[in-house]
Amino acid sequence: MRTLVRRAWFFAGIAVVVAAAFLFPELGHAVRRYRVLHAAIFLAFLVTGASLDARAIREQLRNARTLLAAAGSALLLVPVGAYVLARLAFPDVPDFVVGVTLIAAAPVTLASGTVMTTVALGNVALSLFICIAVNLAGLLTMPAVLALLLRLGETVRLPVLEVFGGLALTILLPVALGQAIRPRVRRWLGAWTSPFQQGVVLLIIFNAVSSSADRVAGAGGILAALAVFTFALRLLVLALNYGIARALRLDPPSTSAFTIHVSQKTLTVSYLVWSGYFAAAYPLAMLPGIVYHLTQMAMDTLLARLFRRHAQRRPSAS
Repeated sequence: MRTLVRRAWFFAGIAVVVAAAFLFPELGHAVRRYRVLHAAIFLAFLVTGASLDARAIREQLRNARTLLAAAGSALLLVPVGAYVLARLAFPDVPDFVVGVTLIAAAPVTLASGTVMTTVALGNVALSLFICIAVNLAGLLTMPAVLALLLRLGETVRLPVLEVFGGLALTILLPVALGQAIRPRVRRWLGAWTSPFQQGVVLLIIFNAVSSSADRVAGAGGILAALAVFTFALRLLVLALNYGIARALRLDPPSTSAFTIHVSQKTLTVSYLVWSGYFAAAYPLAMLPGIVYHLTQMAMDTLLARLFRRHAQRRPSAS
């Protein structure tokens, strides 16, 4: 029963915050007015920085080929491919095209990918390496890739340097502070950190839905099409990164780490860019990111267990 609660609480929480967003949209206005979410995001990245054991990735620094492949896939191949597919699938829904591109251009998750890699019995050190390196590179690539792919006109202008500075301040600074205080706070970190970070994601979902509740309610059948598209996109991204890992001839633990973590996208960074530069002109553009995040959690949980079963069979097979 306890295991079931641990697995299902987040999805139950999504149902609660979505219902609350429709029933009490004024709470969303308060969250935005008092910048509650921005403070929560800062704390989430601070906790993430304090939780990362950077020493574990030192031996991975020699593996430049894997790093380049991870960054190239997560920050270039996936955004370009997702943008093209979104243009084909939703030619008359620019919000969804922008939203799909936003989540696809985002860097990989800071914590979830490593957790899933651990469940999969994968190479955790490689996962941490991908996490830190791709996020640092993503601060540079995301603004430029978005500006290039979306070719924004008069409605929304994307100041690349301003976006980079904002992301660095909101992500890089708290992570660096977290690393600095890690020796002092490490003993207080534990099982509560993951629910806290998922709680911040729930707050993001509440804020995004409450800010466009009327439009979401009127979206109707297009949301079903978005769900199908997102599922197919997630399958393609996982297949792409699994194929790259095999082409690199990574060992099985590294293959699982590469496939899972390079395929994951962080909703938090997408929200920061959307709320700062796209919310007014494209109010529904957060929906693809939310749906992708839900699909990512469900599919990666199953995939991690599949990798784990293969890893447990490997010694006996040999």
